[in-house]
Amino acid sequence: MTKKEIQRKRMLTYFIDAAAQIIQEEDIDAITIRKVGDIAGYNSATLYNYFESVDHLKFLAAMKFIRSYAEDLPGYISDAKNAYERNLLIWECFLNHSFNNPKIYYAIFFAKLNNPFHDYIKEYYETYPEELLNSDEHINTMLLKSNLYDRNAVLLEECVAEDLIASEYFAELNEMIMLVFKGMLSKIINKEIDDPVNILVERTTKYIKICFQGYLKDPNPLSL
Repeated sequence: MTKKEIQRKRMLTYFIDAAAQIIQEEDIDAITIRKVGDIAGYNSATLYNYFESVDHLKFLAAMKFIRSYAEDLPGYISDAKNAYERNLLIWECFLNHSFNNPKIYYAIFFAKLNNPFHDYIKEYYETYPEELLNSDEHINTMLLKSNLYDRNAVLLEECVAEDLIASEYFAELNEMIMLVFKGMLSKIINKEIDDPVNILVERTTKYIKICFQGYLKDPNPLSL
C-alpha cells in the first residue's frame, strides 16, 4: 500500500467513524457533511475529496452497523438441510436485523449512488477488512454484494444447483422476494405498521415461503 493510499484510508476512517458516531448518538437522518466535519476535525469541504455525496457517506457509515448480522449468520444456517432451508434461515436472520434497524438497512440496500454498488462495498471492506469475518465462501460472496437482487441471486443459485427450482424461474422468483422485503421495510420506516419485530419477521418469512411455493419442484423440500 502506497503512502497516498494509507493517507486516503486514514481520512476515510476519520469521516466514516464520525458519521457512525452520529448514527449511534442520534439517527442516520441527522448526518450532515458539516456535522461530520466538525466531529472529525476537518473543514466540511474536505469531505467532498473523499465522498461523492452525503448518501455515499451514510452508506459507508451504515455498513458499520451490519457486523452483528454477519456474525449471527453462521448460527442461523448451521443445521440447514438444503439450499431452500438455508435460504429461508438467511432471510430470517436478515429480516431480524433489518427490521430492528430499518433506516440503516435502507441506507445500504436502497442507496441512491452514482457507481455500481459493488464499488462501494469493496471500498468499505478495503477500509475495514476486519469487518469481513466469516469464512463461509457463500456468505462472503453474498456480503460482498450490496444490490439485494445480486445477494438473493447467490442464494437462489444454490437452489437451482440442488435442483429445487428450475433456472428459468430464477429471475421471476428473485423479483417477487425483493418486492416483499422492500415493501415491508418501507412500511416500517414510514410507520405504517408497528407490530413487534418478531411478528413482522414471521409474517415476511411466510410471504417469502409463499413466493417459493409456486416454483419449487418438490412441494415439501424440507423432507428431502
